[in-house]
Amino acid sequence: MTAKTHLDDLHLLIKLLPPELQKSLALQGQGELLEIILDLGRLPQARYPHAALNLSNQPVTREDLDAVIGALGEFGADNRAGIEGTLHRISAIRNRRGEIIGLTLRVGRAVFGTIDLIRDLVESGKSLVLLGRPGVGKTTKLREVARVLADDFGKRVVVIDTSNEIAGDGDVPHPAIGSARRMMVAHPDRQHAVMIEAVENHMPEAIIVDEIGTATEAMAARTIAERGVQLIGTAHGNTLENLVLNPTLCDLVGGVQTVTLSDEEARLRGTQKTVSERKAPPTFDIVVEITARDEVVVHPDTAQAVDAILSGTQPKGIRRQGLVAVQSPVTASEPESAVEIAREVLFVRSDRQRPVRIYAYALSRDSVERVIRDLHLEARTVRYPDQADLVVTLRAREDDASLQRIVQGGQLPVHAVKKNTTAQIRQLLRSLFHIVPGDKQDEVGEMVRETERAVQQVKAEGVMAELSPRSAALRQMQHRIVTRHGLVAESIGCEPHRHLVIYPM
Repeated sequence: MTAKTHLDDLHLLIKLLPPELQKSLALQGQGELLEIILDLGRLPQARYPHAALNLSNQPVTREDLDAVIGALGEFGADNRAGIEGTLHRISAIRNRRGEIIGLTLRVGRAVFGTIDLIRDLVESGKSLVLLGRPGVGKTTKLREVARVLADDFGKRVVVIDTSNEIAGDGDVPHPAIGSARRMMVAHPDRQHAVMIEAVENHMPEAIIVDEIGTATEAMAARTIAERGVQLIGTAHGNTLENLVLNPTLCDLVGGVQTVTLSDEEARLRGTQKTVSERKAPPTFDIVVEITARDEVVVHPDTAQAVDAILSGTQPKGIRRQGLVAVQSPVTASEPESAVEIAREVLFVRSDRQRPVRIYAYALSRDSVERVIRDLHLEARTVRYPDQADLVVTLRAREDDASLQRIVQGGQLPVHAVKKNTTAQIRQLLRSLFHIVPGDKQDEVGEMVRETERAVQQVKAEGVMAELSPRSAALRQMQHRIVTRHGLVAESIGCEPHRHLVIYPM
């Protein structure tokens, strides 16, 4: 589990307020503060997730507003300003003469660990869009996505920062985005052009963009995705269905077209002759609906989910809460969860028709590759977990929330080493691939065949089976083979006659 830590420089935002409001805010508490509202002629308010509290019994004056405005830089074309080096956003409300008569001082926070729920999706390399109501944490998650992709995975990441909200105000990006690069947008109408410029000029592997809201931006997003660049962004709308019904943005999920069917086709489908269908492949492979700060609904196959909506059925999203992904439950007849069984699977070279694909989590991929070459293994490393047959990791990282979701999502076996050294990786892979001295190869093959025959007998006849005595190392291999088949075994007897007994379930 990744602990969530906050970085907000809140004192710099509060410093903009008149002294009496600063004192009142100190009494109210600042921990969960979302924003401060200053509207001319009304009482100033501090807004929290579940309450709005007045900071004074005196209404806001023109002098109060001027004092705050004077401490800020210029407001852009989107009526937003910021504080250099921070993530805070100050938005203005103007009258018909262009004079500012209201301010919203929005607290910007860098929350490290906020993407634990979707980290496996980010790591997959697929494009995903985040949906959710204002204030639910979409932009906060984008910052963390940028940092994780750039720093943890070493990708070339470019952040398209239209209002300087993702990477903060000023020419130097906020540390919250790590080593990701930031491209500013001079005017909101130019966001789509900067998106294309980023791809053409800076060779990114991933692009982060906030608030896709126009047809031109949707077209730019499609262009980026078609060039093989991972695109992670937010869009206006709370749910996937909102996006499908939005004529401006529906292209992000494939678009909608009206099709007239023949009489025979309509009869076969059991529908009317005129139906709505998805027009093209979605720009975003995955849709994430953020329903709360610690709860999301994931649609892992956008095309499938959109097709379901257009056919009038409910898309089958996966709800993730806290650090747990709610998946389809394992049936009661299974003796162990599929995850636990998968963790114990061993890969015997003679059993496979293609190289074993290994995903290195928190381990040096280069070191794993070097060991594979040295041992002449029929294996290769892969960049993404959904391409893998097994995962190798550090023992200290086995309980990582993102790793648990990878295991649950793909039912992958996980094998760990204590240290990130070539020697320990070599020892692990020798064990996994049953590499034994030449004079022992025949014994290993015989052991595997005997164990597999006994397993099939136990399953077919429902009787226990005793295996031949083996060394401790070979008995460990037998235990794993038995576990892979969902059975249990027990070692009995004394050396050198100790052997396994396989029991029916």
